[in-house]
Amino acid sequence: MKKVLIVNKFLYPNGGSETYIFELGRQLQKEGHEVQYFGMQDERNIAGNHIQSYTQNMDFHGGKLSKLLYPFKIIYSLEARKAIRKVLEDFKPDVVHLNNFNFQITPSIIYEIKKYEKQTGTAVKILFTAHDYQLVCPNHMLRCPKAEENCSRCIDGAYVNCVKGNCIHNSKLKSILGAVEGYFYKYLKTYQYIDVVICPSRFMQEKLEHNPMLRGKTVVMYNFATVEAIEAKKAVGEKRNGSGSEYAVYFGRYSKEKGIETLVRACSRLPHRKFVFAGKGPLEELVDKTVNIENRGFLEGKELEDLIRGARFSIYPSQWYENCPFSVMESIQYGTPVLGADIGGIPELIDEGCTGELFESENEEELAEKMEELWNDSERIENYSRNCLEKKFDSLEEYCELLKTFF
Repeated sequence: MKKVLIVNKFLYPNGGSETYIFELGRQLQKEGHEVQYFGMQDERNIAGNHIQSYTQNMDFHGGKLSKLLYPFKIIYSLEARKAIRKVLEDFKPDVVHLNNFNFQITPSIIYEIKKYEKQTGTAVKILFTAHDYQLVCPNHMLRCPKAEENCSRCIDGAYVNCVKGNCIHNSKLKSILGAVEGYFYKYLKTYQYIDVVICPSRFMQEKLEHNPMLRGKTVVMYNFATVEAIEAKKAVGEKRNGSGSEYAVYFGRYSKEKGIETLVRACSRLPHRKFVFAGKGPLEELVDKTVNIENRGFLEGKELEDLIRGARFSIYPSQWYENCPFSVMESIQYGTPVLGADIGGIPELIDEGCTGELFESENEEELAEKMEELWNDSERIENYSRNCLEKKFDSLEEYCELLKTFF
């Protein structure tokens, strides 16, 4: 049995990476491994470590960088090094599994792990699961918000392009800090100390291997299907039939990079069709004023499951290079075909012409045409639905078995 320290900036439910770490941690514990967590202090935390040692809560993306030392702490944090050292000495992990750690925790903790390893004479494996493109792109999205286009200008280490495009929250200061962080750890060759890089898509692997320190260390492991989705699939069996459903569904964040503007315009082209949205975000007003869209707001659990299962098809219209979205996998597990944008890792999850279809990202005309085709072809929907129910993603248990080969 191994001792595994899972590192992530947020230790409370906040997004896909948190879903990943908590599900993974529970499964490892179920199998008899010891698991503790390290991240930021927060009253919302639902996991942690025995000695309650965490780093200070900092919001790089949201607030103003007002404190004098704040800009330096998000690049290299002595506080984070001291805090994780206490956990290392108390817990004595065999494996440190890094997830989202840039800015708030900083890559400086990698040096503390190596220092601990050298001083104690113990071997500590460092694994990293890439949930975004942070190690090759300062704003982690491979997208220039100012130009509203996907972008690979920084991918080979030319991080000055982040400053030119004000790529981090349209802030010159934050963009400079992001670029400085990129150059700093490139110069130090910090990421050479990571033993294995888990990439949830081939697309992610190809992008990360532009960083020479990561070449030869990457492996592709698609995200696991959630326990809820697998159980729902068993319950539905072959009985799911959405061909007669009166609505199509979108569930997720209401934001530009998720393709909401494109989807809303496409929905407006089909005023005779009904769409149900479940989520929240900055473009909620746009969603609400579209007459043939019913906004259910943020849903989860059985309520969300029933909405997805009852839909004719789901739409995933992202405009940025999505990695391996749980949403697409869940829809397929529920037996609901997916109409997805042909971008990032999305095409790797959808078997076109089998479990769903693809359209050109940001092309509202093609999206509207394909949605109408699916409305008019019940036989196609039924075939897609059957194929979805036969589609198999790794279970959490299978995923863990593969992950443990790198421990």
